[in-house]
Amino acid sequence: MRIGNSNLPMLIKMNKSLAIILALLLCVQIAIAQPVEKYGQLSVKGTQLVDKEGNAVVLRGVSYGWHNWWPRFYNAETVKWLKTDWHCSVVRAAMGIDPYGSYTTEPAKAIMLTQAVVDAAIAEGIYVIVDWHSHATHTREAVDFFSQMAKKYGKCPNIIWEIFNEPVAQPWPELKSYADSVIRAIRQFDPNNVILVGSSHWDQDIHLPAEDPIAGFSNIMYTVHFYAHTHKQWLRDRSDEAIKKGIPIFVSECAGVEASGDGSIDFEEWQAWIDWCEANKISWVVWSVSDKDEGCAFLLPSASSYGEWTDSDLTLTGKDTRERIIKYNK
Repeated sequence: MRIGNSNLPMLIKMNKSLAIILALLLCVQIAIAQPVEKYGQLSVKGTQLVDKEGNAVVLRGVSYGWHNWWPRFYNAETVKWLKTDWHCSVVRAAMGIDPYGSYTTEPAKAIMLTQAVVDAAIAEGIYVIVDWHSHATHTREAVDFFSQMAKKYGKCPNIIWEIFNEPVAQPWPELKSYADSVIRAIRQFDPNNVILVGSSHWDQDIHLPAEDPIAGFSNIMYTVHFYAHTHKQWLRDRSDEAIKKGIPIFVSECAGVEASGDGSIDFEEWQAWIDWCEANKISWVVWSVSDKDEGCAFLLPSASSYGEWTDSDLTLTGKDTRERIIKYNK
């Protein structure tokens, strides 16, 4: 096309418009890609997770499966893929504690794989939950582990500590005593990062800490775990009552299937839960980055260990989770 003087105003206007569009796209990309840069040091104000400016924050992301069973995904490449392609603002390293091959029998391997995810999350500018993935109480071991990790990572604003994944039948006074010991160990080296505390019956007994919360520490939140096909309105009602009593909630594990981890997605209840989390500005993390033959696994056995997954590598849950996180983190 021949460019004459009469065309210059139009071209300048087009170039300005293009520049504005590109700038807006860049801002959106930065907001998605660098949540730690955007939100900074997280803290708890009342019942709300807040950013460095005191504004409400909702983190949305995924949990890795047990490190001892799916170690092949515990690497920097999958973390980068989950940030860039799935738009996760948080990932959760589920360090298995009890089964053979986990922390109690192979601690060095457990720490190495957990740190691989933590280091990658820090490099990618997203938040990372260090999850003591156990159903039994191991106070001495937990104090030792979290002391080491807090000493190493306590100054990194990316870190969220989850000190007991899913207690089962332990009474709340026992769990409260355990939490007190582990929180003290963390706070020796890390005075600021958020700590997540679980309750009995796989984190459904949120009413117990609501009646008798942990005192003497700041930036403490309590976990609720739900599997939408099993846990329905009754658990949302129980959680609502806890919030009314001043309990800050973080959903560090959830899925749309049955509590067993299997079965089909209950799309109606799954959406009801997501709507509830969004309405209450509660962070949610979906289970799990694994290739297990069950309903809640994201990946098929054909999936690469290093990300770069296509739709043909994803299960229905994997596709659904990716779509939801992209939608709500846009």
